[in-house]
Amino acid sequence: MASLDPSPPAAGRYHGDQAVAPGMLDFAVNVRHARPPEWLIQRLAARLPDLARYPSVEDVHRAQDAVAGRHGRTRDEVLPLAGAAEAFALLPNLRPARAVVVAPSFTEPAVALTAAEVLVHHVVLEPPFGLDGALTGAIVPEDADLVVVGNPTNPTSVLHTREQLLALRRPGRILVVDEAFADSVPGEPESLAGDSLPDVVVLRSLTKSWALAGLRVGYALGPPELLARLTARRAHWPVGTLQLTAIAACCAAAAVADAAADAVRLALLRAEMVAGLTSAGTDVIDGRAPFVLFRRPDAVQLRKHLYHRGIAIRRCDTFVGLSEEYLRAAVRPEWPQLVETIDEVRS
Repeated sequence: MASLDPSPPAAGRYHGDQAVAPGMLDFAVNVRHARPPEWLIQRLAARLPDLARYPSVEDVHRAQDAVAGRHGRTRDEVLPLAGAAEAFALLPNLRPARAVVVAPSFTEPAVALTAAEVLVHHVVLEPPFGLDGALTGAIVPEDADLVVVGNPTNPTSVLHTREQLLALRRPGRILVVDEAFADSVPGEPESLAGDSLPDVVVLRSLTKSWALAGLRVGYALGPPELLARLTARRAHWPVGTLQLTAIAACCAAAAVADAAADAVRLALLRAEMVAGLTSAGTDVIDGRAPFVLFRRPDAVQLRKHLYHRGIAIRRCDTFVGLSEEYLRAAVRPEWPQLVETIDEVRS
């Protein structure tokens, strides 16, 4: 079930990196690896001498063509971004009169829209945070002309079906699907990235899978008319040469195959981690993302205990629809250390 909550997000600008002090074991941030692969570092390093020049049209087209080839789109359906988060800052350019954010979810869309004085409602899903297409479609106000939903959703890790997402479409409404973590799900079974639909924009991030959080790399997929509206007030040269190079490189066929194989390994690691967290007395939410949402009545005490033991974890009371009893942990090979430390604090 779901309920309608028109209130703005609490602490919407809080992010997991704020929980991490130097030297800590980091389960708060969802970047998959400690550093980019060597081949990608070399590819980026090769472009450093070009930084005296502005990004070229050829660089933009190479990035667009690589993304288009990856998803079966055309060049004009691809918008390179300075991280998927840039797209959230651009959402007010769509000039919605009434926006809906399906929550719990990443907070930046609501923050950006609210700052632009757009009326924002939250459709708050109840545990286990699944999206029932018919019910949620009915509870979204019919006059909502913009709906934003994550898939898989941060922080719940829930993967909605294509049918559930498409049930949110209405005449005169734009559906924005945040697929920042979609490439972490083997086969990307519920993705809309390959669908050319006149009212759907899909957002993708490359920063998590390729350890490029410090570079800010992503892209949007959608009809040219909507992408043009998104960028109506965008600054010149918004995406730099290194970012465009990274987009082209990470969307090449070999890189996509590597990421797909890594997603399979990550899914197996996640299953082991979920079993460990469950054995430590946590209530784990079923999901498919490269992070795990779980609930403990003593979560506040637990988070402080972990911090003092040098382990960072993401608090979740800053997300609309979640209480202080929820915590989120990135999937890491070091999960046994997390579980062992959690087991020291029995609720």
